[in-house]
Amino acid sequence: MRRSRTSIVLTAGFLSGALALAGCSSSSGGSAEPSTAASETSAMVPEIAVGDFTADFAAMSQLSDLAAQGEGMIQVLLPDTTTSTRYVQYDAPYLKQAFEAAGLSADQFKIDNAQGSVSTMQTQADAAISSGASVLVVDPLDPGSGAAIEQKALDAGLAVIDYDRLVTGGPQDRYYVSFDNVKVGELIGQGMVDCVDAWGVTDPNVLVMAGDPKDNNAKLFKEGYMSVLNPKFDDGSYVNAGEPAGTWQPQEAATSFEQQFTANGDINAVVTPNDDNANAVIAVLQKNKIEPNTFPTTGQDASPPGLQNILKGYQCGTVYKPIYLEAQAAAALALYLRAGETPPASLVAGSTTDDDIGADIPSVLAVPVWVTSENMADTVVKDGAISAADLCAGDVADACAEAGIS
Repeated sequence: MRRSRTSIVLTAGFLSGALALAGCSSSSGGSAEPSTAASETSAMVPEIAVGDFTADFAAMSQLSDLAAQGEGMIQVLLPDTTTSTRYVQYDAPYLKQAFEAAGLSADQFKIDNAQGSVSTMQTQADAAISSGASVLVVDPLDPGSGAAIEQKALDAGLAVIDYDRLVTGGPQDRYYVSFDNVKVGELIGQGMVDCVDAWGVTDPNVLVMAGDPKDNNAKLFKEGYMSVLNPKFDDGSYVNAGEPAGTWQPQEAATSFEQQFTANGDINAVVTPNDDNANAVIAVLQKNKIEPNTFPTTGQDASPPGLQNILKGYQCGTVYKPIYLEAQAAAALALYLRAGETPPASLVAGSTTDDDIGADIPSVLAVPVWVTSENMADTVVKDGAISAADLCAGDVADACAEAGIS
């Protein structure tokens, strides 16, 4: 597949260039040593790679000198608490942990949630600007308002980072931190194919649902899963049962699915782009007495309901995006920018195309994982994203034991 949106850029060229520059002298001689000042400056700027981050946040301590060097507050703006439970359960606490592990005090960073209100997010951004913040990390409610917030921040001298969702149409001078979102979609698509086979679904009639079309991530997810499914539709082994309008609102997803399912009784599988939408669809399936392990659905976010639906046999799997990786990557990038330093190519190792402005945005892209009952114990449980006690509560205890989760 041609990755026209998100691409991983090899860092060898960047690193070799940096090493070559580091070895050059400011004198005219070809073999002179670097100046003492240059050596001291280089020593002050740590090199950290996106693959260095782990569940214990240990890598963040490497940035303590960088944190001490920087000035101004880092302001994080998260969008809401309804389109995904992740922002409260994971992003906010992980970002806090990352900043603190690097040595920032409570008055040197701030994490706000706009509670679904564009005007609230704008007010939060204005407050950050007026209080002297130096870096703004934005997960927008929509691209238009996000672009306006970011441009105002840049005009005021702040550095800007898109967090999790690309702010399409935003200013060119910014960074992006997320996962490889086309890969996320590919995992969803392949998860559906594997599940159709494993559950013995004959004549698959697949309803293809999607997230909000205004969300660039939703576009990338769909690009990924359609790259897997389109060959199946083209050769006639699968039937595309429809592609209703996308949404991140679970109730809207439930209504849309029920209408489609009522109108077309041949539908026997559905691509659902995240766990919350899948959970809404599964409620409709259960209302219609659909048996477990017969009607594949997919998911994303490795949320507690999604993981339990997998164990119950109503969801094939979920894309686990270890948010502790994304949070640390965003915090690390913000620390470089706060200190006025150019982030290393080992961290900013990718680029993402903003089609609205025709520019490639330097990106930090973490790697997602497809989670099923077979690897749940070794991924989300092992990482502490959810405890075995919380996951296995209620009617999934036997399924947990069968999956080796204890």
